[in-house]
Amino acid sequence: MCGIWFSYGPDTDVSPSTDVFDCLQRRGPDHTKGISVRQFSRSFYFFSSVLSLRGDSVVRQPLEDPVSGSILCWNGEGWKYDDNVILGNDTEAVFDILLKATADEYKADEAIVNALHRISGPYAFVFHDAKHRKVFYGRDPLGRRSLLTRKGQDGSFTISSVSSSSSSDTWTEVEANGIYMTSYSGNSSADFDIVEEHIAWPVPNDKSKAVSIDPQTVLLLLTDRFIQLSFPKENLPLQCSEVPRLTLTSPAVHTLLENLRYSLAARIVNVPAPPSNTTLCARIAILFSGGLDCTLVARVAHDLLPEEQEIDLLNVAFENPRVLKAACAANDLTGDAYSLCPDRLTGISSYAELQRVCPGRKWRFVSINVPYSETTSHRPQIISLIHPHRTEMDLSIACALYFAARGSGTIHSSLSEPCLPYTTPARVLLSGLGADEVFAGYNRHAIAFARAGYQGLANELELDYQRLGKRNLGRDDRVISHWAREVRYPYLDEDFLRWALQLPLWEKCGFGNLSPDLTASSDFSNDLALGPSKLLLRLLAWRLDMKFAAAEKKRAIQFGARTAKMEAGRTKGTELLS
Repeated sequence: MCGIWFSYGPDTDVSPSTDVFDCLQRRGPDHTKGISVRQFSRSFYFFSSVLSLRGDSVVRQPLEDPVSGSILCWNGEGWKYDDNVILGNDTEAVFDILLKATADEYKADEAIVNALHRISGPYAFVFHDAKHRKVFYGRDPLGRRSLLTRKGQDGSFTISSVSSSSSSDTWTEVEANGIYMTSYSGNSSADFDIVEEHIAWPVPNDKSKAVSIDPQTVLLLLTDRFIQLSFPKENLPLQCSEVPRLTLTSPAVHTLLENLRYSLAARIVNVPAPPSNTTLCARIAILFSGGLDCTLVARVAHDLLPEEQEIDLLNVAFENPRVLKAACAANDLTGDAYSLCPDRLTGISSYAELQRVCPGRKWRFVSINVPYSETTSHRPQIISLIHPHRTEMDLSIACALYFAARGSGTIHSSLSEPCLPYTTPARVLLSGLGADEVFAGYNRHAIAFARAGYQGLANELELDYQRLGKRNLGRDDRVISHWAREVRYPYLDEDFLRWALQLPLWEKCGFGNLSPDLTASSDFSNDLALGPSKLLLRLLAWRLDMKFAAAEKKRAIQFGARTAKMEAGRTKGTELLS
């Protein structure tokens, strides 16, 4: 994971401001470097900070080719190129791929875009093709890494992983809809010219194929390897008289486990030990509310990592004055401000379940308690990080992620022992983001199905899926990476999504269906029935003996951690920050 800054200006280098430079350094504390390139009267400046998580040594960015002068700033994790796993340092591998693409004199642009589209994994980048006088930049098709741009009144242009919230700065988030290219030409300062262009991601020639499943059901299945930018309608039933019932023995439950294991393995196996820590300390930590998505990630991660390797569970809870005042008025204050938080209650329950099911693992539950005074003192920094996002909802979600990613809280070996201060050394964080958008986990999905059946549900899922990069991922990357940690999303792996998006909707959720058949489990009781949202995930959790997590209802992070509506009033999440 890295911080990126690129700029060109009419005369001198356009360097980041003091606050932006500090944020870039915090993203990548292992190495920083800048490179200046002069093109007649223009100054091109490249800067990278590096958090080294791949390979045997720190690869010092920006990378510069001594022959062509081409330069790469790379913030990402290239897991695969086509079907070939990228071993070692992915930055060097990607640079080599892009340099080979520039060898084509007449179709270098197309070759570079096609090469980037063949990379599986999250990324944002800036690549200077010095040979053809072009600068390419962009984000992966899902938008899992942050990248922002700004145009100055003096003709300067800036690309950065983070921005300043100064009122004089107008930053925009780079859309994850293809690659952007800036071409420059001219043989002197007098005829120097710059042209900007957007190149869309390649569109597969043969996108779909009709396949007959049975006389009542016809599905369209994806046949091309490319993941589509919109939620594919290929998993809609065109004709259907009776929806098959999801059960513990449904093939989709087993296939889900296989695909989730594969996705997680790429993200957690062979993560290097954090600097200045023992080999057995936690190398990964999980953003842990105790809900279904993150608990399932924790349970499957247990099967993939050596049992002696510790796993930290980061659980955040906030002192919310409005909630405390209401509890006191109702004489319902039964604990401290943090024990009242719903995510603390579910977190402790799921933690206990993980200890019971996986007793050989050392799970470390990190209680991250955030006083109201600390929330207000960090508020300006969080607002700056989420910029250009600026709604109350953005802030409340970002607060929870910001303090959770900081990873500083307390731990205790047992409830009878005193708490000890602790900060996780893990540099890799796992998030359950994406499960709700793909497997229908929000309440609005149930409403959409009730109103318009599977077609209405598919339309709602498509909307959620399309706006993940725009609404969530760039903002979250800026907030989490501030603490020199990289967030990874197992549910947003390309291969996992390719499988999940082909899956019929009735194999993901249980809307309009009977309750799942759990009679194979002698432990099942009617008071712990599974809900229809994300039913496939719930069945897998049940199968893995995580029965509490399997039945846990969806709760938004800002309500579970109590970051929403801290002050009295009728503030709405869509309101702009003052």
